[in-house]
Amino acid sequence: MTTLVFTVSLLGAMAFGVPVAIALLVSAAALMVSQGQIDTTILAQKLIEGADSFPLLAIPFFILAGELMNTGGLSKRIVDFALAWVGHIRGGLGLVAIFATVVMSAISGSAAADTAAVATLLIPMMRRAGYDVPRSSGLIAAAGVLGPVIPPSIAMIVFGVIANVSIGKLLLAGVFPGLMIAFALVIAWLWVVRKDKVQALPRQPLAQRLRAGVDGVWALLMPLGIIGGLKFGIFTPTEAGVAACVYAFVIGAFVYRELPFKAVYGLFVSAAKTTAVVVFMIAAALVSAFLITTSEVPQQVAAMLQPFIDRPILLMAVIMLLIVVIGTALDFAPTLMILTPVLMPVIKQAGIDPVYFGVLFIINNSIGLITPPVGIVLNVVCGISKISMGELMKGLWPFLIAELIVLFLLVLFPALVMVPLRWLT
Repeated sequence: MTTLVFTVSLLGAMAFGVPVAIALLVSAAALMVSQGQIDTTILAQKLIEGADSFPLLAIPFFILAGELMNTGGLSKRIVDFALAWVGHIRGGLGLVAIFATVVMSAISGSAAADTAAVATLLIPMMRRAGYDVPRSSGLIAAAGVLGPVIPPSIAMIVFGVIANVSIGKLLLAGVFPGLMIAFALVIAWLWVVRKDKVQALPRQPLAQRLRAGVDGVWALLMPLGIIGGLKFGIFTPTEAGVAACVYAFVIGAFVYRELPFKAVYGLFVSAAKTTAVVVFMIAAALVSAFLITTSEVPQQVAAMLQPFIDRPILLMAVIMLLIVVIGTALDFAPTLMILTPVLMPVIKQAGIDPVYFGVLFIINNSIGLITPPVGIVLNVVCGISKISMGELMKGLWPFLIAELIVLFLLVLFPALVMVPLRWLT
């Protein structure tokens, strides 16, 4: 009964256009009523406690780092570097898109922001070179999935806070699966583009390629510094966010000289607005998580999944299929906020490593960003490429299938996540 109350109140509020954070509070209040208690003091206290978390400080810093990176010219130089080295080969612009997204994902961790930056720079070039626009747009949208997977990932910070899992391990555990997804996209792209008659860019002289490398080296060093600092324990995830902001500001303002001081205030305001939305949702989710736990919803879900508890791989497969379906109807944030407190007790009962589950959970939710009708990355790419959602989906399917194959390889072979994590830690 409590599961029904929670689901109906949450989805009902969202159906009326209530923001996700408020809908989570509505569902929490509905659970309180179903338990025969109405105490708004508890809601207020838990809401404040949800926002009062040191690891959450990493979120505004990484959001600000992404803003500084895009405005300061780091994103453009990453693309220029890739164009210089692989732009001349067949399908080279698609490879540039994948490489640029991987590097930018290792800086900002925002799927929508990274996708918008790459799409704005590359889709016009791909259109002029004769590439199929829906297919090119589909590739860039699919590559946008890497944003929440490759560290630093805002989504993994949120999951770590809600699930009480080591954020440092989560971030490092996303490196190898993220690279697997990128490699799968490379294979899928080279396969679908092999018969297209596209105009390759002229091969740039070695001197020009080296110049692009020298010019872009400061941008390329940023993700290496973040991941290396986490691996060697030089700084915590929160401190990594501060380091990323300082680095992006110094390089953009004093090395590339494309970040005017008058723009910094606007970037701070933009990052603060985004942070306010994200943290409010997290705090509201933790209120719901508290009442979900007291209402024994996880126990009810565990009872439904009981036949699979003793077979972890089968349990993971069932959960992943469930999330794929849910991801077509719900956006990333509500899926993450709602399902994390519900599923974590089941995962622990089955003896599944929470870090391993967290990585697959984030990957699956990220794939939901490119499934219609609510995938935010799809809408971003449609707006930039000026094509319809239907056209974009026709070009997206090969890459979506490649990502789902990687996801279920990770389900079947947990060592693909855990062994590289042991190397990195």
